[in-house]
Parts: sequence; C-alpha cells; structure tokens
Amino acid sequence: MKFFLFFILFLTNLLAADPRLEFEQTALDKYVHSIDESFNYEIVKTISSEGVTTHIVDLTSQTFLTKKEINRTKWKHWLIIVIPEEIKHRTGMLIIGAGDNDGNLPKGADPVTLEYAKATNSVVATLGMVPNQPLTFAGEEEPRWEDAIIAYTWDKYLTTGDEKWPLRLAMTKSAVAAMDAIQSILVEKEGEEILKFVVSGASKRGWTTWTAGAVDNRVEAIVPVVIDLLNLEPSFKHHWRAYGFWAPAIQDYVDMKVIDWWTSQEMRSLIKLVDPFSVKERFEMPKLLVNAAGDQFFLPTSSQFYFDELPGEKYLRYVPNADHNVSNGTDALETILAFYASILNQVPRPKFSWELREDGSIKVISESNVQEVIMWHATNEAARDFRKDTIGNSWKPEVLKLNEDGSFIGNPSTPKIGWKAYFLEMTYKTPFGLNLKLTTPVRVTPDTLPFEYQSPKKPKKGFLSK
Repeated sequence: MKFFLFFILFLTNLLAADPRLEFEQTALDKYVHSIDESFNYEIVKTISSEGVTTHIVDLTSQTFLTKKEINRTKWKHWLIIVIPEEIKHRTGMLIIGAGDNDGNLPKGADPVTLEYAKATNSVVATLGMVPNQPLTFAGEEEPRWEDAIIAYTWDKYLTTGDEKWPLRLAMTKSAVAAMDAIQSILVEKEGEEILKFVVSGASKRGWTTWTAGAVDNRVEAIVPVVIDLLNLEPSFKHHWRAYGFWAPAIQDYVDMKVIDWWTSQEMRSLIKLVDPFSVKERFEMPKLLVNAAGDQFFLPTSSQFYFDELPGEKYLRYVPNADHNVSNGTDALETILAFYASILNQVPRPKFSWELREDGSIKVISESNVQEVIMWHATNEAARDFRKDTIGNSWKPEVLKLNEDGSFIGNPSTPKIGWKAYFLEMTYKTPFGLNLKLTTPVRVTPDTLPFEYQSPKKPKKGFLSK
C-alpha cells in the first residue's frame, strides 16, 4: 500500500506542468510556473451516466493580487472532467470557459463536452470562470466583468510597470493548473495517464489558449476561437482605418483610455508580455484558428497581420454569417471536433495551398481530395464593415468548379458602390464521418481603407515616460 501511494505521488509529480525551458523565459513563464501554495482541488460530485463518468471539481488555481488591491484574491473554478468508459487516448482536451463566481454547483457537463468525450473516447474537460468574475478593485464601487477587468489591469501595468497586473498571466496560470488537476485526478481515480492536451477556448479564453500553448509542453495542439487579433498594434490601427471609430465591442478599452497608449513605450512593453505574436516561434504545434466573418470585435481581414509568420502546421476557418458567438447556428463545433479527432488518431490533416493574387482573386490548389470549394462573399455598399450586427446574414455561397490545372479560383467583381469581402472554403471528409472545413484568409475589394489612423494628440505617460 505504501509503495502504491508513493507511486501515485511520483507519477503525479511527473505529470505536472512542463515549462518550455527551451525558450528564453518571460514574465508570463515565470508567473505561470511559480509555486502557488493556494493551488488545490476537490472532487465535490461524481455522476455516472450515458457511458461516461463526470467529475465536478472545485479548483483553486492561484492567489491573484492582494486584498488591498482586489475584493477576492483566491481564484476558484468549476473544473468538469468527462471520462468515457474506455479511454483510448493519452491526449485529452481542455476547453477554457467563462462564467461567474456565483457559487452555484454545476448540474453536470455541457452537451458539447459530453459529445466530444463520447465521440472520441477521450477525456474532455471544461474549465470555468476564466477569468474569475466579477472582480471589484480597490477604490471602485462597481464590480467589473470580462474586458472591463482586462482593460483595468492593462492600465495598471501601463502606469506602474508591475508585471503582476496583466490579467492574461493569471488566466494562463488557471489553464495550466487545470491540466495539473486533470492529470492528477485521472491517476488517482482511474489509474490512467493523460500526457498531452489539445486546448481550446473562445474570445478571451481563445487568447488564453494561445498563451497556455506558449508556456506548457503538454499542449499538443491548440484551437483558439474568435480571437483574431495577434500582432495587436497593426490590428487595432487597421480597425480604425476601416471603421473610422472604435467598435462598441471594445468600449471597455476606450473607457480606460487604453487606446491612447498605442504610440507609447509602455504599450510596446505590454504587448511583449501579453501578445502571443511576440513569442510566435513557440507555436510549432498544429493550430486551427476558428474566426467569425462577422465578429463584433475583430475585422475579418485581421489574419493578414500574423498568419503567414506563424510556424508549423496551421489552418484557418472563417465562419460565414457568424458573429462573436461563432457556434450559434453554425457548424463550427463540427470543425473543431474533426480537427481534435485527427490529432488523437494521428490522421494527417488536408494539404492545400492558396495564393492571394495581384488581380484580387484567390487561387487554391488542394493535394488532398476536397469535397467542395465555395467562395463566400458579402457586400456592404455603405462602409467597409462586415460585422453581422451591421449587414446581417449577407454572406452568400458560390460553388467553384475545378479548373484544368487542378486549381479553384475565386474572383468576385468589385462592387460599383461600397466594399465586398470574400474567401474560399474547402470541405474535406474525415475518417470519422465529420466534415473538416478550412478556409483561406478574407480579402476585400476594393482594397482601400477609408480612414487614416490618428495617433493620440496627447499620448499618455506611464512607467517608462514619466
């Protein structure tokens, strides 16, 4: 018995966080991998039904800031782990989710987590409350949620230079803590080892998906969803040049005047801390980037600022007629499941290439057997604005024919008034009976930006320019 307990402890330690020490260590690495004595977990409920066992875990990932700075320092999460009757893979999936710290015990796993676990015979877990919220900061009466928290912590870093502030560090540590807990629980309760993870999350959790992959070698592949903003500075400036205003979706950053820091040394320092593009060499693992063509936050042409420079295996999926809630009424979840299943079963992903040609057309050549190629296009006669909030479900499909040279070419006409956005979508059948839809980047014709970006007249001053 003593030997068995020793073995469990040894194996649990062996499976702990795996820092990416082959790279120069950043503030993010140091924060995430620092020992936090508040880390703890407890299984509070176990459900066995529908061919799976579900553990509902009360996880404490860390202590964030102090009680002098914030109303609640212990980061608490519901971690829901779904285990199929037969585990066929040593890789599992971690889905990073949102949610409030209201204290209510979840009834069980959500339908997506259950479906993914049963469809793949793999362990799939959902981590909630990333970030912990609401949070109330010292000197403020009203609590903050989501981007309002991030904007506040960014402002604190920009003014003080203290690396403890950017919320991305704490959000990333929570994901790493979840992987630690999942591995330990699988050893303790099932006698099973989970060695690797495919990590996914949407919006701010998609950003955390990137940073979790950057700091932990256990991450085998990533699926960041609706976080089309790597290489922050040109992406934000492009936003203004297309719209001539800041979209309401990023109002929290406008309210905190974070936007006024763009030309500053302090913003360059923050970007180095939190922008995955600043450590792009770390992302050699397979990557599926799922974005909404009608996102409220991000322009559909944002991938031009980062995608080509990402190393390794990489894929785009722009979902037409979708907004930031990209899975609502779309097949985005099937694409993610198909990609995850291909990683688990070591099935090669499709091979294809695209060319964004000088005449405005998009040319695709697929080495793999492609079921269908569609050119999606949408026109806005009034503005270079393709948010679903603005144009509704305006994206229209056009099936493309295979040319004699084996290519598919999408070449839409330029509208007489306004702008037209377009991209090509390739559908591939997988051995799992699922469709894997992948796309090219989005182009716009005419490729003109109607507004000039205006730098702040009075740039803010912070810890580097006081």
